Formats: sequence, structure tokens, C-alpha cells
Amino acid sequence: MKLANERVAARSVPIVKELDNLLSRLDRLSMAPGFEQQRRLAFMRALQVYAELGTQSPLSPLPEEVELADLLLYADFYPEDGQLTLIEQLRDVITEHIPEEERVWLDPLKHSYIDLVEVLPGQSGAQRRSLRSIGNGRVYEIPAESLDRTIDTGHMLLTRLVREPGDPESSLAVLAGPVLLLSREDARTLYEQTADERREMEVVGGSFELGDWPEFAKRFGHILLRNFARMRFAALVEAVSEIRYRTPDGLPHWYVIALYEHHEFTFIAGGMAELEGWIEELPLQVKATVGSSKLRRFTLRATGADSAATAQARVTVTASELYVECDSRERLDGIKHSLAATFGFSLHFRGETVQPPVRQVTREELSTQEPLTLVVSHEEDRALVNTFLETVYLEWADRESPVLGGETPRHVVKTPAGPAKVAGLIDDMERCDIGLLRSGVAAFDYNKLRAHVGLC
Repeated sequence: MKLANERVAARSVPIVKELDNLLSRLDRLSMAPGFEQQRRLAFMRALQVYAELGTQSPLSPLPEEVELADLLLYADFYPEDGQLTLIEQLRDVITEHIPEEERVWLDPLKHSYIDLVEVLPGQSGAQRRSLRSIGNGRVYEIPAESLDRTIDTGHMLLTRLVREPGDPESSLAVLAGPVLLLSREDARTLYEQTADERREMEVVGGSFELGDWPEFAKRFGHILLRNFARMRFAALVEAVSEIRYRTPDGLPHWYVIALYEHHEFTFIAGGMAELEGWIEELPLQVKATVGSSKLRRFTLRATGADSAATAQARVTVTASELYVECDSRERLDGIKHSLAATFGFSLHFRGETVQPPVRQVTREELSTQEPLTLVVSHEEDRALVNTFLETVYLEWADRESPVLGGETPRHVVKTPAGPAKVAGLIDDMERCDIGLLRSGVAAFDYNKLRAHVGLC
């Protein structure tokens, strides 16, 4: 997952000693008991996406995200209880001596802000590297050794730059430590999402005076961090959605299953044979010998394909049931619409499962260049199918059955000819068990159905 991988790339670069000492002083001030609540508010704002999910969050903030949140607290956050900002508090400290070489960094830090910048081309051996702000085109000249060789021309960085003491209009600056790397596409997305929020804030507030980019980034730098976190979550969701599940034989594993009931085998099977894109399996490719003459299976192929490896879905029609198997909810929805349009009320929907097999997958596995492939064992497959059948058959005895003339099995079994009729129905369901067809071993104990209606 290239995007997911790029979205979590980060660095922490060395900080100028005097600035680093100053940041340490600010950190100690922020730890004071009287500032604890304000510190919490600042972090809730900067790391909102993670804080809202709490222990349920599948991602934790990157260390560099936390460091950028620290810098927002030190230099941008205005306490909501009337206290001075941390920089103002540090300026007023009289209980300890702050060396002048540290104090000169106070004003540059105060006027710094989180920024989204692009690494510009530079000359080999030059002492400075140039960065250009995506927000307003400002160019920063930073010490060349600040960026390692893996960060090259065109790379996009979400970071904080502090101008060097002296001329406030100078382009000379230093990195304040944390650097988040993004692709050009992701950086553009991050900037545009933030710009959209800015415009919305202006419209809702009835004011178009949020200022230019430096002023906006100074006041609302936490929005950049928040949107970066959202992009991380989106990348994770995208990576998970692209996981490829395979059987031990290397074929697509169809973990999405839907079940219908019907009482018109000839009509349903004949209709499937006529549906565009569906090809009947001849001979039947099943894992076990099935003792039923009423069984037909159809696979959906990509347009123009003639290889079994390109099968995208399968429909199994038995005497009383129809199963749909495929690899995604979206494909299932399309097939369900097609079945409804073709067969109407002849099919009675009974349930579906769209959850893939449960696996512990690391973020590193999800961050590979290619979609992750997971092999689902026969045992896992039977467990998945069993869970599905246990659910859909839970109320089978008391549900109207098309094969039984719209009566419930529990009612029919009490009629003179009912026991044999219901027993025959269960026997046929057992012979065509979907687990048996998939892996050669039945996935459900049909004695449970017999017990529900008093046949055993």
C-alpha cells in the first residue's frame, strides 16, 4: 500500500542546542500542576482524531505527531483560563537565569508555525537546502545537514520551521525537530482539505479575515495535524479493503455469502443460465460427492474471460436454496440487484455475511507496495460458514418456507404427512451443505434443525 506507507514516514532531526534547551524549559513549564488542564486541552485539539477513538483506535499517533503537538502547545496555544502563554510565562521567569543565546530564540519561536513545504533542488555540497511553503510560497533556507539523504528534491514535509535570530525577514531558518513526509499527491490533498475547512470557517463565521497563510497556520495549525491523522486512518482503511484472501489452492476466497430460499428449482436454475456473464460449472467443481440431482452452480467471469482463475463470484442453486459467494460487499450488492430484477419474489432473502476472516495484521504488512495476500485455511473457512449458517438457521423452524407452501417447518411437521416432508427437506439441505461444496466437510450440524422440529 504505497499511500499508506508514505503517510506514516517520519523523521526527527537534530535541533539547534540553544533552541532545544529553550523547548525543554517550555516543556517543564507546561508540566506545572496549574497548567495541566490547559495542556490536556491543547493535546485534545491537536490529536483529536486519536483522542476521540481512545482505546478503540487502530492507530496511535506517530512520535513526530506528538512532537508537533508539543510545539503547538509551546508556541501557539492560548490558555482558555486566562493564563499567559508558555512563551510569555518563560519571558517573565525571574527565579532562574536564561542565557541570552537561548532567549534570542523566544521571538522566532513565537512567530513560527507548522507548515507544509516542498524540498527544492539544490547544488551538491551547498551548505543550505531550500524549502518552499505550499501555503504562500515562502522559501526557507535551512542547514543542509538537517535533512538526510533519503529526503530528496520534490519531497513534501509537514513540519515546523523557526527563523534564525536576527533579521525577521530573513529566509534563514532551522527545523524544530519533527518531520512528517508525504507524497506530492498526499500533500496536495492535505492542503486542499485544510483550505476547504478554512473557507467553511470563514463562511460560518461571517468573516473573511482569517488572514494570510502564516496567520492562519499559526492560529489553526492543529487542523493540519488533524487532517494528517485522518489521512492515516483513510490509508489504513484503504489498505484493509485491498487485502486479497486466497484459498490454500491459490484461488480467490469468497468470504462474502448470501442465502436465499425458493421453491422453483427449474425456473431459477434456467434463469441463471440465461443471465449475462454467468457460466455454468460443467462438470461440477465440488469438494465432495453430493447425493442430490437438483444442484447447479454458476460462476461470474470478467467480460471476455474464459479462465476459471478469473471467476469473480459463484451462485449455487439447490432444490430449496440459493447461495451467492463473492469477495466484496460491493459485488454482492450488484449481484443481489441482478437477482431481484430477474427472479423477483421467487427468491426469499434469508441473510448474508460480509466480514472477512479475523486476522491479526500489522501496519507494516499493510504498508507494503502491493496489496497484502492472506491464505484462508479450510478450517477457517468452515468456521466462517458455520457462524453464518448458525445465524441464518436460528429461526428456520419458525420461518415460513417456500418449499412447504409458505408454512413453517414446525407447523408442517405436526400434519400427517409433514414429518416425512420436513425430514426430506432437511436431508436435501444436508446433502448440499455449502461447506461440503466448498471444502469437502459439512459446515453445519443439521441434527439441530431436526431437533428444533422434534424429528430427533
